[in-house]
Amino acid sequence: MTWLVPLLVLVPVLGAGAALGLLQHQKLQRAITVAVLVVALAVAATLMVLVDRHGTIVVQVGGWDAPYGISLVVDRLSALLATVSASVLLLVLLFSIGQGLAADDGEAPVTIFSPTYLVLAAGVLDSFVAGDLFNLYVAFEMLLVASYVLITLGGSEQRVRAGTTYIVTSLIASAIFLAAIGLVYGATGTVNIAQLSERVAALPEHVQLLLHTMLLIGFGIKAAVFPLAFWLPDSYPTAPAPVTAVFAGLLTKVGIYAIIRLETVVFPGPQLNDVLLVVAVLTMVVGVLGAVSQTDVKRLLSFTLISHIGFMVMGIGLGSVAGTAAAVFYTVHHIVVQTTLFLVSGLMERLGGTTSTRSLGGLLKAAPLLAALYLVPAFNLGGIPPFSGFIGKLGLFRAAAEDGSPLAYVTIGAGVVTSLLTLYALMRVWDAAFWRPKAAAEAAAPHVAVAEPAAHLRAPEPAAVPVPEGSGTQGSVPGGSVTATDAADVRRPSRPATVAAGAAGAAPATARLPRMLVGVTTVAVLGSVALTVVAGPLYGYATRAARSLESPDQYVQAVLGGRP
Repeated sequence: MTWLVPLLVLVPVLGAGAALGLLQHQKLQRAITVAVLVVALAVAATLMVLVDRHGTIVVQVGGWDAPYGISLVVDRLSALLATVSASVLLLVLLFSIGQGLAADDGEAPVTIFSPTYLVLAAGVLDSFVAGDLFNLYVAFEMLLVASYVLITLGGSEQRVRAGTTYIVTSLIASAIFLAAIGLVYGATGTVNIAQLSERVAALPEHVQLLLHTMLLIGFGIKAAVFPLAFWLPDSYPTAPAPVTAVFAGLLTKVGIYAIIRLETVVFPGPQLNDVLLVVAVLTMVVGVLGAVSQTDVKRLLSFTLISHIGFMVMGIGLGSVAGTAAAVFYTVHHIVVQTTLFLVSGLMERLGGTTSTRSLGGLLKAAPLLAALYLVPAFNLGGIPPFSGFIGKLGLFRAAAEDGSPLAYVTIGAGVVTSLLTLYALMRVWDAAFWRPKAAAEAAAPHVAVAEPAAHLRAPEPAAVPVPEGSGTQGSVPGGSVTATDAADVRRPSRPATVAAGAAGAAPATARLPRMLVGVTTVAVLGSVALTVVAGPLYGYATRAARSLESPDQYVQAVLGGRP
């Protein structure tokens, strides 16, 4: 079944080419994109079962034996992350299609979205199966090119500015990674990960430290660890909801995957374990303090994204099977839950016209289902039992307690504080956006004086009328509309404007969310709950993956086949 491995990358690449040739046929383009990701998911799930039963699967591209050719390697870790990533990519794609089918949606993806999205998918999946550092670099560059296009969709000034910050930071990380690859090759004569596992140990300690540090910095920027995460809060929130969701769920996890592979196969010793634990503590604490100080839902979620990267780094830094297993489980949990929360925030923005907690209000009454869709993943991310977030954190804390060092106990304390503050920040959003009455939101919102509205705003009831771009405090609003009642409020010179995307941002009672968007988000929420239901088998799989990683001889033997 080795022929399945190249399909993980080849199918999305060919699908991107086909989608690019069908720019004038959007329905067919969407159908092909969905079919490609369904195939990728089926292939990844099949490989996940096969490697668990029969061990690591290796494909030497072009028939060139390692280390001279390109090795594609699938073990338990890469198969698990590829399966979860393909699932998330498919769900987010369906969400974006739902936006496109909503006739009034100004954030509907343009025709270039599908081919670019498939290039992104190919880059993500290639990262997980890359058997050498240069192929991993190529996968990162595929991600970079695709993400820049996606993050600037719409071409607004804010998105182009955020995209510029993102691409400059990513190029710096790529330059560091490429320089490290050159130094690694100069020192060892190879960039094959399996062969590096054998040759790095023969290098002088100071050379190992230099190579280790450079690679860790490059991967750390991708993973958004402190202090290399400065770019993320200003980059992700400006993108369209589907783009933000897939970025938050997957892109930083590619960096985490690279760090896991680096620390368990290439540099398996405890050389920088203490440094990783310190970085984990700072990432958790600084990230969650940033989240607590935010009044915008997307920025708040971006900071929680940073803080919870610290939990994964904590597991890696412990350098044990228990720590790595907990880190792998928590990575899967975080991919699903963080993506789900960003999808929910997209629905909140669509319904309330903004993501500012200063303006949102009354969403519980306007959309009770949306309130439940927010509450479940919020509890999960906060670590409330019995959700998977609690299980993952408990595994990390137990692994740290088994380590027994003072620094390990500091990470436990930081993790507890981070969990409590995460729950506080997310519940504050619940209180402001859902529980607070609409009238209270209107009274608390900044008042913006407006001139006499144009004729198209004076629509008779019950027709909905478009909101002019830029009328709200958060800029233009996707799919924004106002009812005749709201329009009448706008026409009253003695009263501040209270349109759906305006100063108050409260949802009108007549607001409706497209069924497809709600359906996809519901599936994502149910998926996050399913992680709790299958936590036992999933944690067992993660533990088997961790044992293989902590004893990389099987990986090396599978790739090199006895070759020195």
